[in-house]
Amino acid sequence: MTMTLPPDYRPSEDEPFMNDTQRAYFRQKLLRWRVELLREAGETLQSLQQETLQEADVADRASLETDRALELRTRARARKLITKIDAALERIEDGTYGYCEETFEPISLKRLEARPIATLSLEAQERHERMERTHRDSFE
Repeated sequence: MTMTLPPDYRPSEDEPFMNDTQRAYFRQKLLRWRVELLREAGETLQSLQQETLQEADVADRASLETDRALELRTRARARKLITKIDAALERIEDGTYGYCEETFEPISLKRLEARPIATLSLEAQERHERMERTHRDSFE
């Protein structure tokens, strides 16, 4: 089911949470993000294939290797994001998108707008991060 959204549509607190229009909006937002990440991955792959480590200068070769390592880390991050985007798209389909996986309360539209792959409400995310910090600090 593809819904055509008005070009200026933004989800609003004045409408039912995760109605068909909001789900279509976030589906399109996630799909556009996914396409952009895949496009960037293709460009990175092309540039890595074109580069050569046959640089005569040791400093140039080291710089190129550093750039390549950074590109590969960026690609790994993008792969993880694409996996999260795919999971968010599945949640849209099964009707759980936009709801906190801990409290089952709606995640704020503002948070979803900023981070459409969010699975936790802001409060649950902050609680989770506090627990992680506490846990990490107890081992240092």
